[in-house]
Amino acid sequence: MKVKIKDIRNMSSIEREKKLEDLQKELFKVRSSNAMGGTMQDPSKIRELKKSIARILTVINEKHEK
Repeated sequence: MKVKIKDIRNMSSIEREKKLEDLQKELFKVRSSNAMGGTMQDPSKIRELKKSIARILTVINEKHEK
């Protein structure tokens, strides 16, 4: 699920917003299932999702500054 910065920069702004929304929803699901006592199959998934969200937000902020 890792999103590369090169791929993010090649996306349109609508695609970036959609991807950001999808990743945030997935992070919410993973966190909530973990908080309710569910077992995590891949503990590094939360970290990976957070980094991908940060990458997308970075590119969005770069585009708005120009």
